[in-house]
Amino acid sequence: MSLFPAEMESERLRYERLHPDDFDPFELYDHAHADAPGIDEVTEYVTWDPYEQPKDAFDWVSTCGAAFDDGDEASYVVRPKDGDRAGELAGLAGLHPDWDRRLAMLGVWLRKPFWGRGYSGERAGRMLELAFERLDLEVVAVAHDPENENSRRAIERYVDRFGGRKEGVIRNGIVIGGEPRDSVRYSITREEWAETR
Repeated sequence: MSLFPAEMESERLRYERLHPDDFDPFELYDHAHADAPGIDEVTEYVTWDPYEQPKDAFDWVSTCGAAFDDGDEASYVVRPKDGDRAGELAGLAGLHPDWDRRLAMLGVWLRKPFWGRGYSGERAGRMLELAFERLDLEVVAVAHDPENENSRRAIERYVDRFGGRKEGVIRNGIVIGGEPRDSVRYSITREEWAETR
């Protein structure tokens, strides 16, 4: 049995582990390579660059699979369950525990056709449930680039919904394009989350 579930669902979304046993890296490459539609906007505020070759996607899927197997962190392929884009790769979502601090960081990126649908908040709710109910963590945190208004709005909505709070600006908290940048961090405790359920 794995520490993390291989598959999960929420109201509109399905989550499948990002693992070489279950996932074709070419599917990721198709949507995350340097010439993929909308990739420049997708990667503007994230800590990874578009893939230059299929091997980049294969390496990433292998890295995520090993981390999943070792119980270090969980990365999931996010797919809508219904509608005109049912089953498509909408993006990736991650839960990155720091076991010593009983804390996990959330991560997500979504392809542009899936922006503005509330998927980020729905995914956050499912990852909070995983962190607090299955993994017995105490705090879940999330951060964004201060210039990323879309992420700010999405994060503030779900952090408020789950009783969390904005912690503040972490100076040089992330690296984008090889340059350190500030990040804005929020957190939700298990107690805050439980009070909103």
